[in-house]
Amino acid sequence: MTDKPSTMQVVQDKRLFSLLSSLPFLVVLLTLLPVLTVASSLLTPSWPIWRHLWQTILPELFFNTATLLMGVGIGTFVLGTALAWLVTAYEFPLKRTFEWLLVLPMAMPAYIMGFVYVAIFDFAGPVQTLLRTAGLGRLVFWQIRSGWGAIVVMTLVLYPYVYLLAKAGFAEQSGSAFEAAKVLGSSKTRLFFQVVMPLARPSIVAGVSLALMEALADFATVRYFNFPTVADGILRVWHGLMDLGAASEMAGLLAVFALLLLLAEHRLRNRRAYHQVKGKNQGLPTLFLSGWRAMAATGICVVVVFAAFGLPLAQLLLWGAREIGQITGGALAVYLRLAANSLFLAAIAALVAVSVALLMASLTRLRSGTLSRLLTKAVTTGYALPGAVIAVGILIPLSALDRGINVVTAAWWGFTPGLILTGSIVGLIYAYTVRFMAVAYNSVDASLEKIPPNTTLAARILGASTTRLITAVQLPLIMPGIVAGAILVFVDVMKELPITMMLRPLGYDTLAIWVWQMAAESLWASTALPALVIVLAGLIPIKLLLSQSK
Repeated sequence: MTDKPSTMQVVQDKRLFSLLSSLPFLVVLLTLLPVLTVASSLLTPSWPIWRHLWQTILPELFFNTATLLMGVGIGTFVLGTALAWLVTAYEFPLKRTFEWLLVLPMAMPAYIMGFVYVAIFDFAGPVQTLLRTAGLGRLVFWQIRSGWGAIVVMTLVLYPYVYLLAKAGFAEQSGSAFEAAKVLGSSKTRLFFQVVMPLARPSIVAGVSLALMEALADFATVRYFNFPTVADGILRVWHGLMDLGAASEMAGLLAVFALLLLLAEHRLRNRRAYHQVKGKNQGLPTLFLSGWRAMAATGICVVVVFAAFGLPLAQLLLWGAREIGQITGGALAVYLRLAANSLFLAAIAALVAVSVALLMASLTRLRSGTLSRLLTKAVTTGYALPGAVIAVGILIPLSALDRGINVVTAAWWGFTPGLILTGSIVGLIYAYTVRFMAVAYNSVDASLEKIPPNTTLAARILGASTTRLITAVQLPLIMPGIVAGAILVFVDVMKELPITMMLRPLGYDTLAIWVWQMAAESLWASTALPALVIVLAGLIPIKLLLSQSK
């Protein structure tokens, strides 16, 4: 016989479940608070400030943002799709090696790649200096500090989003449709554009959308290239006008751009329905390349990997070697402090994000339905928003709360505690959790999805309480997903710049902040060691991704 749960245990479980069931609504409210704050600021615009912005920088910001999105969209689409098709449809030397080497640029943040390219290809850099010395200065036909420079760098950094998803879209296709169209006399070019591409379009559109979201949120890279966008404009307004309200309205404008991108992606993916069933059929046929064609395919991959990862990594290693040789005790202490700050923030944010994700995933699974799906979508919306939008949307309510706390303590106890929330890392952790909740939630939810329903049912029959069910049954089974989600959030926080830049306590620098500040001063060697730590940390999720895809 099995022990049935006692009446007291049932009552306690019901009370606990009732308490926990209200927590997802609180989490969703806290997640949507930055969005609601920024959106509300657009309802009461500061017209004098907007007139001043329109007469000064706003038209340029609009034009540059649209140009950047168009250039990065086209660049990542062409490069990512072409490389995905190359490694899917053809066999050539070192193909298996390049399949994962082409993903490595994901570990190189755009703001690191940006200043490395500026240092190498700017007028005073080694490339142009060498060309002028050799009397070939006329070969330099464009300046790296321009919109084209920003587009090229971001394309090299962001094309792996399209490459990975397009490659998956091609691999999922059945070779039967391809062969049928070939029998009917279609040329290879026509087969690609009329059969293969339409079937892979949802994956490609999703990849391009991710790349555009990253480009839209960037403010550091475009500033290196003297190509200000709306994201950069938020910091310019904030630091230049010292007006948080105006910065909030600019953040609302950036949120509108992000919303338009999401709507465009949804429309492009769902305008037509393309269905495919691969089943047990073989995938797309592969063509064995030989001679100059094989050499060309390998050469293309070599050039892309070198330009997008090898060259900036080699330059960072060169600077790092020089810096290590000249490092002093004081400089070493600074680097250790920066690393400690970054690791501490990343660890706390990963712990909070995964804990909240675990709570949300568990409770929404216990209470399935339309409401649970809506809560899930709401709590993961932060990943689609630029970091600057979230930072401003959090700073405004936390500042108001800080002021309220000081007023109350001054009236009741005669002292003011100061900036408890905005002057500490509380705001940072809050913003990180909102921004990267989707990363943690998707990882945890995917692990929960793998738990057979019979396991939970058996535990219930054996008398396990809700608490014991979660701690003794579910947690051990989903621990790999929890660890993976924590690692992904940890690395994202290590690389995050806009949120850290806008919400960090005074004097609380991180590796990303140090890289940004030193690069802005053109102190390239001082950026190398912190930048290398960030890049090496970025290789961790790539390793996880590649190990899961095997």
